[in-house]
Amino acid sequence: MAILSEITLYPIKSCGGIALQTATLTRAGLMSEQIYDREWMVVDAAGNYLTQREHPKLALVTPRLKRDTLELRAPGMLRLEIPLGLPDPETAPTLTVQVWDDTLPAYDCDALTAAWFGNYLGVPCRLVRFHPSALRLVSPKWTGGVEATTLFSDGYPILVIGAGSLRDLNERLERAGRAALPMNRFRPNLVVDGIDAYEEDYVDTFRAGEVVLKPVKPCPRCPVPSIDQATGEPGPDPLDILQGYRAKPEVDGGICFGMNSILLEGDGHAVRVGQEVHAELAF
Repeated sequence: MAILSEITLYPIKSCGGIALQTATLTRAGLMSEQIYDREWMVVDAAGNYLTQREHPKLALVTPRLKRDTLELRAPGMLRLEIPLGLPDPETAPTLTVQVWDDTLPAYDCDALTAAWFGNYLGVPCRLVRFHPSALRLVSPKWTGGVEATTLFSDGYPILVIGAGSLRDLNERLERAGRAALPMNRFRPNLVVDGIDAYEEDYVDTFRAGEVVLKPVKPCPRCPVPSIDQATGEPGPDPLDILQGYRAKPEVDGGICFGMNSILLEGDGHAVRVGQEVHAELAF
């Protein structure tokens, strides 16, 4: 029997995640306490997004959802509290930001928050929040014509990985005399245990109660899996091992691990760790 074994919400793109026992699934991604996955993002002075690719220290920005605030902690920094309530769209300052090929408006968080991130990263930057008037569509090339949206994720609202896939990778790493890696190197939203290694590649739909997820595109991996999420330091990098058997011609030879997914049914319904998941194969 397959089960949902992990749920992780990433309130700020490229920063630490929050492990959850239950969460709400929406068409825009995971949500908990009215806060969405990748609802915030760090940008440079020109509005371009910053990630662990350039600033591995972002991994050590640790979020915690409190009653009215998102609490952030990072090494050497005082605690920062960000209000969870949405600003007034009529008066709140906005910025134009860039996420890959998408240009869209975002709320500009305050100067104190900008200074906190700037001091931590050592570069001028600001924290922005997804604007309710913004619409960021997922590429229909992979969705079979289904319209799907996302916030500040790289491209899709939900990333699903099978626990068996990580076990297989770790066996290969250990045979090569290298240490096993935790799942957080790959930053999935949902982890499904009880399916074969890489079976998520061939699943047409995952059903968990009222929720139906459709994996649509293999997830090509950037250098982020090389960053230790507990230290913010690069290494060891698993991509050389993955390259030998996980290059996918359908994404131009990208080294893939996990499946980008969209929600087909169950918008607003909850999922929980330990819940049974039914995987319907695509063949």
